[in-house]
Amino acid sequence: MRYEHIGKALFIKNREKLKAKMKPNSVAIICSNDIMPTNADGTMSFRQNSNLLYFSGIDQEESVLLIAPDFPNPKMREVLFVRETNELIAVWEGHKYTMEEATETSGVDTVMWVDKFESTLNTILAETENIYLYNNEHIRNGSEVETRSDRFNKWCQAKYSNYTYERLAPIAYDLRTVKEAREIELMQTACDLTDSGFRRILEYVKPGVWEFEVEAEYLHEFVRQRSKGFAYTPIIAGGGNACVLHYIENKDQLKDGDLLLMDVGAEYANYNADMTRVIPVNGRFTQRQKDVYNAVLRVKNEATALLRPGNSIPDYHQAVGEIMSKELVDLGLISTEDIKNENADWPAYKKYFMHGTSHHIGLDVHDVASIYTDFKPGMVFTVEPGIYIPEEGIGIRLEDDIVITEEGHLNLMANIPIETEEIEDIMNA
Repeated sequence: MRYEHIGKALFIKNREKLKAKMKPNSVAIICSNDIMPTNADGTMSFRQNSNLLYFSGIDQEESVLLIAPDFPNPKMREVLFVRETNELIAVWEGHKYTMEEATETSGVDTVMWVDKFESTLNTILAETENIYLYNNEHIRNGSEVETRSDRFNKWCQAKYSNYTYERLAPIAYDLRTVKEAREIELMQTACDLTDSGFRRILEYVKPGVWEFEVEAEYLHEFVRQRSKGFAYTPIIAGGGNACVLHYIENKDQLKDGDLLLMDVGAEYANYNADMTRVIPVNGRFTQRQKDVYNAVLRVKNEATALLRPGNSIPDYHQAVGEIMSKELVDLGLISTEDIKNENADWPAYKKYFMHGTSHHIGLDVHDVASIYTDFKPGMVFTVEPGIYIPEEGIGIRLEDDIVITEEGHLNLMANIPIETEEIEDIMNA
């Protein structure tokens, strides 16, 4: 892998936490993701199953992890299966894990080639009552594509129909919600790469530059520092494009007097950053642009202060809505009468701020977690309020990544310029 070695201690600890949550006489089975096809013989870049990464660190296709804490033979309580390589694979695809490398990466002592999986599973199931399988239970999952985990689950439940099946997702999601210190370090690296990209852009952008050229500058900066690239498809939106929340075409030329909204993040070692910044294309904000910008910044700062232990997403979002309502009144976008007569299911502020303020982030950009879980130290959230005024061609969203701590919070993007004066100074240096 191009990223530096993470260290097996994290994955050993993660597996121990999982074992403590499993029922007696159980086995958990976690499969890698597929290499997804495009057309003809083309494929997409490989992205590992986040749970397999979390529990093993193995970043390779055709891998399987078995965890059977109560199996009589201690050597079989953790078994990792990886793809057996050969000279032909080495020539065409490059290096694959050796058994020794798989152990060094994961901390799993018993490593076998994947063709031994079924016979080994039969052995383990002879002493097992419950089988934990993973299904994608993310509340936003709407994919119709059958994954490797989906196919395996069908096969396993058909072949071993007499066993009791348990859901792995609730346990894995609960564990992944609170990050270990090493995970925070990796996310900080992703945020630092994002900082480097943004500072590069501040010196690059001027009227006449194209949105896709800005995208290319970010990608160059990320990849040259060991990142695979973007954590998600970037939004590079000039002028009115910024009012389209998921604008990803990045096809237009930047105009003098417009703002440029950039929702961009680097990934590092499969951990993600998620940043949004807005800059003036010509290097100077107009007064109206600055007024709207600073309103969003105030909401972001007040929302960040609410990211503390004991709060929860529903209560938090309601509080942020009230803060935003006041700012929109001050900007003349809504009135106190609008607020008085608003529909509780779609408050008045939603006309100009129609999305949520925060989501969990980690191995997945929209990371797995229940929105009803109280905030705990070690959770990491985005905070990203915005104001979108299509009739004025103004769309402003500001976003940082925040770690909940015992004392309150830590901003992983504290070094990334955000004040209007600092942005203007750098752009006009």
